[in-house]
Formats: sequence, structure tokens, C-alpha cells
Amino acid sequence: MILSLLKSNRIPAAFALLSALLYWVFAYDLVRHDFPKLICLLAALFFVTYKLIRSYGWNFWLLGGLGILFRIIFIPAIPNLSQDFYRFIWDGQLLLQGVNPYLFTPETYLNGSLPSNTIFINQAGELYKGMGELNGSHYSNYPPINQLCFAIAAFFGGKSIMGTTVVLRLLIILADIGILYFGKKLLERLHLPVKNIFWYFLNPFIIVELTGNLHFEGVMLFFVVWALYLLHKRKWAWAAILWGLSISIKLIPLLLLPIFFKYFIRKGSLIKGFWKLKKFYWLVLGTVILSFAPFISTKFVSNFSATISLWFQNFEFNASIYYIIRYIGFQTIGWNIIAEVGKVLPVIIVLLILILSFFRKNNTIGQVITGLLFGICGYFLLSTTVHPWYIATPVILSVFTKYRFPIVWSFMVMFSYTAYGVAGFEENLWIVTLEYTLVIGFFIWEVFLKKEPSNTNKPSILA
Repeated sequence: MILSLLKSNRIPAAFALLSALLYWVFAYDLVRHDFPKLICLLAALFFVTYKLIRSYGWNFWLLGGLGILFRIIFIPAIPNLSQDFYRFIWDGQLLLQGVNPYLFTPETYLNGSLPSNTIFINQAGELYKGMGELNGSHYSNYPPINQLCFAIAAFFGGKSIMGTTVVLRLLIILADIGILYFGKKLLERLHLPVKNIFWYFLNPFIIVELTGNLHFEGVMLFFVVWALYLLHKRKWAWAAILWGLSISIKLIPLLLLPIFFKYFIRKGSLIKGFWKLKKFYWLVLGTVILSFAPFISTKFVSNFSATISLWFQNFEFNASIYYIIRYIGFQTIGWNIIAEVGKVLPVIIVLLILILSFFRKNNTIGQVITGLLFGICGYFLLSTTVHPWYIATPVILSVFTKYRFPIVWSFMVMFSYTAYGVAGFEENLWIVTLEYTLVIGFFIWEVFLKKEPSNTNKPSILA
């Protein structure tokens, strides 16, 4: 079908062929430290994608088919911008052998601290070298359903790193197709243009970071979008279970749970709404607890919580507000205050989420999604670490709203790869400043300054 559509019009055919060529170069002829080549490829892909969506957004099957085609290009490729998939394979092999992947580090295994007949990791040395010493020295922080995906890939991929990588990629592609399907349905129910879904599905950032680099945000977002669709259909029980599954892929949706408060608690049905809300939360948390149950032990709780706390108190990358606080700390105290600030920032983030939950109108699914968008963006702006693939969440949420600043962010966040040079890792804070200046500037313009039709109210975060 897609070939016949392309033959009937030379312009989309030219755009498709150009995009396919650029994605091939991205997948097979790019190294992470070659930033000029990376950003030129990405800029060209964003331009072509913009033209495709603007000109052919009416043709769902054409753009959907192209999105799948571009992902297929990456299937036999080894990720070239991220090392995380090596740890995915490691954890998957452990779980496949019935071993709890949260109880020891790859470093422990390679040091011979475990009996040799307890477990066996295929190509252990290559996997450890690939994931790096930093990753290999820490306990796994990937939730249970994510671990299940790793185990499925290890089962079907056999002893081959390439084979397991292909299965991981197929799972992510299937999740994106699911997002396309339920995203289209949700847009139709919200009376929004269906072509909006292609700001996610055709977004070069999404294709490169999720399909290309094997990050499982897409699988998490599949459950999120499906849950929002069912919630709009008033099937809140199934929506709760799906939201719980999304948390068991990545923990981020747990932080956003309070934003559903006003959707259930409405004037005229407070008691009924309260009981529905209570059941919704219990179903979400019950799903999460059930998924964690096979792994729970005292050692698991200690290892998992310690690893999660590292993200706020030890690691720092591509941050915004935190870097300003860190600079002030250096100027006034004389050392990096990440350990102290890392304990305060989560409290501020929770307060921000509560403000969006209790002081903002979240009575409709559209308003809830906008609240989720502002909440997750506030979280990332206050985080000490913002890897590029994190921005997939605001991107998908934005397609169900009138805001497009996350699309700008999905391009600008790729400038963070300037930190990976031939000589090693070193962030350029001027580049980080440029990224957040443009993103925050576009956000301010869209939310506070952009002129709306005369029959609508001025947009507001709390509206």
C-alpha cells in the first residue's frame, strides 16, 4: 500500500527516500563523538519530517507506513549513541535463569564473588565492557515489567548480542505502533487533528532514541496512552491497571498520579468520585506491588532505593535549574552541593505536582493531559540528570494538547551529545544554556504570550 501511495506522488517519495537514507547513515555510519555529523543529520530529518506532516498529515496510512519503514531500517543495527542496552541484555539473562537481577552487580559477577555454578552470563566480558564500569558497578534500577522485556529478548535472542538486540528493538517498535493506534483513537475522541500523532510517531528524535538506541520510554508510553484512552471511555479500572504497568516499566508515571485527583473528585459527585479515586489508586498501586512481589526482599529494597537516590544525589547531566543552583553553591560555599540539593529538589517537585493537582482544573481528560505535561516538564527542569530520551514523555503528551514546546525540546536536547568527545566526557555549559533558553523561551511564548482567538481565554498553567 505504501509503495503505491509513493508512486502516485513524487514529492512524498523523494522525502521518504531522503529520510530513509539519512536514517541509514544514522544507524550504520555514525559514532557518538561526531557531533557535527549527528546534528546535521538530525536537523535535515526534522526539516523533512515537518514538510511531510504539514503537507501529508491528512494521509494517515502514508505517514504511518513511513514511520514503520524508518524504524525497520534500524533493526539489525547496534545502538551507537547509548550503552544501556548491554545492561538490558545482562539483566535479561539473569532473569531467564531465575536469578533476581537486583541483588548483585555485574562487577560482583566478574570479580568471582559468586559461585561459578550459580549463574552463567553469555559474553559477560563483552557485555560488561559495553555497558561501562559506571553502569556495571551499580545495582539494576529497571522495574519488573521492563526486566520481563529483557528476559523475553534474552529468550528469543539466544546467546547472541545481536539477536537479543533485534528482539529488544522489535518490542519497542511494536509499542510505538500501539501508541500510533491508541493515540489516533484518543485524538479522535478529543476532537483534535489525527495528524498530531505524527509529531511523535515520525519525530526523528523518537525514532533515533527509542528504536535506534533501545530506550524503553516508548513501552512505558504505550501503556500511558492506552490508559488515557480507556479513562476517556470511563473504563477507569482497566486504565488503572495499565497505568500501574507503565510504572513497572519506568517509575515516572508514579510521580504524576496526584494529577488525576480532580478528574474523579467533581462537584455534585464528591462521595462517589472519592470512592472511584480510591479504587483507581489502589488498583494502580496493587498492580505495581504485584509486579515487584517476586523480587521483594530486604536486600532488594536497600539496593533499589540506593540506586534510585543516585540520580538526585550523585549524577548530573544536562540539567537546567540545578546547574544554576550548583553555580551559586560554588560561588558561595566553594564546592559542589549536589548531595544537599539532591535531597531538597524532590520535595520541591512533589510540591509542584500537588499544586498542579489541587489548584488546577483537571476535570476533563484534555485538562488532565495538559496537567501531566506541565508536571513532567517541571520535574525535568528541576532534575539533576536529563538524558535525551527522557523527553519522549513530554513529546507524546504534547500531541494531545495545543502546546508544541516539547517538539522544540526534542531537537534541542540532542545538543547534549556535545558532551561526548573523542577525549572523553565534558559538558559544554554554553550549549546547555542555549538548549534551555530556547525551550523555556518557546514555553513562555506558547503559554503566556501567544495570542489566542478572541472567543477563548488566555492560556494559563493553572487554567
